[in-house]
Amino acid sequence: MSDAYLPALRYPVLTRFYDRVMAWTLKEEKLKRLLVEQAQPLGSHDVLDLGCGTGTLTLMLRRAAPDARVVGLDADAEALGLARAKAAEAGLDLELHRALAWQAPFETASFDRVVSSLLFHHLGPGDKRRTLARVHAWLRPGGELHVADWGRADGLLARAAFAPVQLLDGFATTAENVEHGLVPVLREAGFEGVEETRREPTLFGILSFYRARRPAALPTA
Repeated sequence: MSDAYLPALRYPVLTRFYDRVMAWTLKEEKLKRLLVEQAQPLGSHDVLDLGCGTGTLTLMLRRAAPDARVVGLDADAEALGLARAKAAEAGLDLELHRALAWQAPFETASFDRVVSSLLFHHLGPGDKRRTLARVHAWLRPGGELHVADWGRADGLLARAAFAPVQLLDGFATTAENVEHGLVPVLREAGFEGVEETRREPTLFGILSFYRARRPAALPTA
């Protein structure tokens, strides 16, 4: 496990180009819109964008539920600076925090939705698990986690397409995603109703969407 973080494009000097790279290669707006539609944030919700980066998804959540409390969390100061600039340009206020997930200041049972895009493939196995432990704690009973990230790659063509991502982000952190997807680790973290809801083909392989729920009540003995 590590308290270091990996910038979105691995090297800090590339962060300023992140939005353009995403738009060119992954049809970012479409994919994040699908994630927002899946999460269905309501005006009464407290919503966390985990690994919010430059704030594209955070702003989409804010627009989808204008009366909701929408919070962004990321460890990258430069990315958060870009998010603040985008929010100011859009005339929207964003509550943004800089921290790693396991160092974040949020209280237990403080969110109805946690939404995350392309974060978990940056985390090694141990950091995935301690991040998900924090997410589980932050969600209110019955609250939901919605994730879009690289999924299981079936076959040689899918593995070859994903190779550039692994070269950029590292084989150790991406191995779990490409071999098994995130369903097993989400179940291991104590979530229920875990499912891969859709698989979107991209230039670099399959982007999987996941839904998971914190149990409404702890099981009785």
